[in-house]
Amino acid sequence: MPQPPSAVTRDEPVIRDRGDACPGALRLHAADDGFLARVRIPGGLLTAPQASALGLAAERFGDGHLELTSRGNVQVRGLSEGCGAGLAQLLDSAGLLPAPGHERVRNVVATPLSGQGQPGRPDVLPWVRELDRLLCANARVTALSGRFLFAFDDGRGDVAALGPDVTVLGRPDGRALLRLGPADGAVAVAGDDAPRAALAAAEYFLDAADAAGTRAWRVRELPAGHALDEAEFAVRLAAAGIAAAPVAAAHRPYSAPPSPGWTGGALCVLPPLGRLDAGQWRALSEVAARGGSGMRITPWRTVVVPGAPSDGPARLAAAGLAVTPGSRWENVTACTGRPGCAKALADVRADAAAAAERARGPLPVHWSGCERRCGHPQGRAWVDVVATGPGYALSVHGRPVPDHPDLTAALAAARSTPSEEAEAPSATQ
Repeated sequence: MPQPPSAVTRDEPVIRDRGDACPGALRLHAADDGFLARVRIPGGLLTAPQASALGLAAERFGDGHLELTSRGNVQVRGLSEGCGAGLAQLLDSAGLLPAPGHERVRNVVATPLSGQGQPGRPDVLPWVRELDRLLCANARVTALSGRFLFAFDDGRGDVAALGPDVTVLGRPDGRALLRLGPADGAVAVAGDDAPRAALAAAEYFLDAADAAGTRAWRVRELPAGHALDEAEFAVRLAAAGIAAAPVAAAHRPYSAPPSPGWTGGALCVLPPLGRLDAGQWRALSEVAARGGSGMRITPWRTVVVPGAPSDGPARLAAAGLAVTPGSRWENVTACTGRPGCAKALADVRADAAAAAERARGPLPVHWSGCERRCGHPQGRAWVDVVATGPGYALSVHGRPVPDHPDLTAALAAARSTPSEEAEAPSATQ
């Protein structure tokens, strides 16, 4: 099983001359297959009516497909020019645009199985909802990059391993640890104060970024002289009425993402390559509606359905979704590739699908149409397959794999690299 990062290093400071161009639900991105909208889903939490609204948006305005992202968000592709107002109205009516000025900064991931009968683990989802409310009411945080990431982890260490900018790690005693970027230390606060503390952490970052003058998007991009400090953060929290205590070397738990199938009373569903057509999304929405608790989009491009009915797996399997462990699609991801992306050098989705059956292995694999590696895995060792034009270049966490005439055989061997030989990477996106 892939292990958590053994050591996290700070990236070199980045000096930027512009703001980020991350798409949103209102700021559409022009792609080769039409415009793209990215709808932020804090914590991945979708009600059944909201899920139905997203499906309607894809059918009415887009190409009929929905894509899951590595931030637990949902993308609609193939949008026509001039559909922005209609799309925004539909999303707003479903409660998916609670604050239009904040929609790109609502990047929050959460343990998807939180609250599902794990003794000793807090349910972090109420904390997610409260942070979202606080974000939407705070004018200062609109200056955050669309790449800034919050993570609420119930203590098992799944989303905490994704390289967040602000990590909230629940503890059995009801308290929470807040980690700032890749720091070893953390700050302990009461669980009820965790959402306010997470917001304060974002404001602390913005102050440091303003002082640095480098227009940093992420905590790890701050120059060393402006790095965030746990002791100073604790003082800031105290001034805001939040009791806090620095923790010099906070524990880093790790848990692998949920696999397709049942975990307790929740069903984990894997759409091939994180993409669903209208029929598949409709089937998933209907199963979630019958479960009564909506669905949770995960940062691993899966969907968790709490309380799914007993016939849910059969219904979803018939629609072409993986609902049992061992699927050939497990741990296989890909960027959009051709023809949707102008920068792509290959149809990576088609090539990934062709190799999925034979090139199985424990390590995740991500297919990229170019060197940007959009949407690659975070926090785990992974096999990198990058289109070069004439073919593909393979590497396992930065170590090139020798050229081989049979790409699929080489990929299968790379995915079987023992995890102890493949250093787990620090997040780079």
